[in-house]
Amino acid sequence: MQKEKDARGGVRDGFIMDRGLFFVIGDFFSTFGSAASASRAVEAGRKPRRSDLKKLCIDPAAFDKIGRF
Repeated sequence: MQKEKDARGGVRDGFIMDRGLFFVIGDFFSTFGSAASASRAVEAGRKPRRSDLKKLCIDPAAFDKIGRF
């Protein structure tokens, strides 16, 4: 097991969750939220927000060409 120094100079275990793991978890929830928001907009007959489409790697200009949403 590898030990690392923390910001205060103390030693911490290498397996302790750091900011990277929390970023991944937050990004997952953000992507899931964008998918839910976009699907609700389409079900209601509205155009999804550009930011939601970009988060889902969908080109907003290509989505506009669908014609019916």
